[in-house]
Amino acid sequence: MAKKPAVDDPIAVLGLGRFGGSLALELIRQGWEVIGIDADSGAVQALADKLTHAAVADTTDEEALRQLGVHELTNVVVGIGTDVQASILTTSLLTDLAVPHILAKAISRQHATILRRVGAHHVVLPEHEMGERVAHMVTGQILNFIQLDDDYVLAKTHAPTVVIDRTLADADLRKTHDVTVVAIKRPGIPFTHTTGDTVVYAGDVLIVVGDPASVQAFASLT
Repeated sequence: MAKKPAVDDPIAVLGLGRFGGSLALELIRQGWEVIGIDADSGAVQALADKLTHAAVADTTDEEALRQLGVHELTNVVVGIGTDVQASILTTSLLTDLAVPHILAKAISRQHATILRRVGAHHVVLPEHEMGERVAHMVTGQILNFIQLDDDYVLAKTHAPTVVIDRTLADADLRKTHDVTVVAIKRPGIPFTHTTGDTVVYAGDVLIVVGDPASVQAFASLT
């Protein structure tokens, strides 16, 4: 059973296509109340029995959003993708309505820049971010990859031989490779936090943080 969030304030998802629909369902799974809104009655009908409330409405219409109570919410997601104009107008309208936290989906960097300029507090580029993530994983050296900022990433990788049978303090990876190992996993044992006394063995999996180039270089070591 999903854990009930600490805050019961519903979340509105505007645009119920692949991104918005998947996000709305995941929020429901996590225990949130979700209001789904889309101009396409088919998209709304497909999710109507799964969301807390679903409505057909033009998200660029201020009165329609007010009637649905969107202006009273803390978190609103603009999941509109291909209709860039509707995405920008909807985001701008939410800004005018003083919504405290607006997350918007962009389909290009230019689109993302405009969304930020009209008031989006957080912008995601799902296709670009997934492509970048897979690019780092495709060689098999990095098992998972998350970009936390332009110059800071977190990666899951097999322990390279340079640290095998050594403590992290002895390896001094911050100095030698400009990365930090924050967690370690041994076969059959859950991930645990590391200390300077942690010894790395063959077969261990590491969680490493640092700038993208350094993390990639460290994961590529044999």
